[in-house]
Amino acid sequence: MHPGEVIVIVLVLFAVIGTIGYALSIYNSLVALKNNISRSWANIDVLLKQRHDELPKLIKVCEGYMQHERAVFDKLSEARGALSGVKTVAQRADAENQLTRALGQFFAVAEAYPDLKANQSFLQLQNRISELENHIADRREFYNDTVTTFNTRIQQIPDMYVAGWLQLGQHDVFQVDASDRQDVGIEFKMTA
Repeated sequence: MHPGEVIVIVLVLFAVIGTIGYALSIYNSLVALKNNISRSWANIDVLLKQRHDELPKLIKVCEGYMQHERAVFDKLSEARGALSGVKTVAQRADAENQLTRALGQFFAVAEAYPDLKANQSFLQLQNRISELENHIADRREFYNDTVTTFNTRIQQIPDMYVAGWLQLGQHDVFQVDASDRQDVGIEFKMTA
């Protein structure tokens, strides 16, 4: 074999090995991003479960005080029930947004009951749910960042070819409902 032929063969081998290595690194990073999406969704799901576990306790504490506010309890129960049939992230986001709105209405109505606002159990549950809401918001942000990174990567060359080969499709971000973007009116009442 001629030395020039050996050099060409070695260069071709390096090019093939380099291309395979590059494709494998793209593959590994896309798999890692896909798994991060699943993990970040699972983290949101854990917090949502905790919130849903706290709601019956909150309702039980409030029912004695708010006997005339059946509609508020019904909306809250209806919102919790809507979560049972969800299958996709978009459906889950819609159902969770409905629950968040119902909780907001619930706490707004609770403001009209001074004895309830002074109840230690109510205050603890209200603080716990508020804390969970903050954690959920943080986890949603992380989830959306991960999804956005993944969706961007699978649309870029050369990653889109590896993503196509793996049949990786875009994921939905967890969006806030348009009604949740509206300003909330707050009214302070002075007591004598």
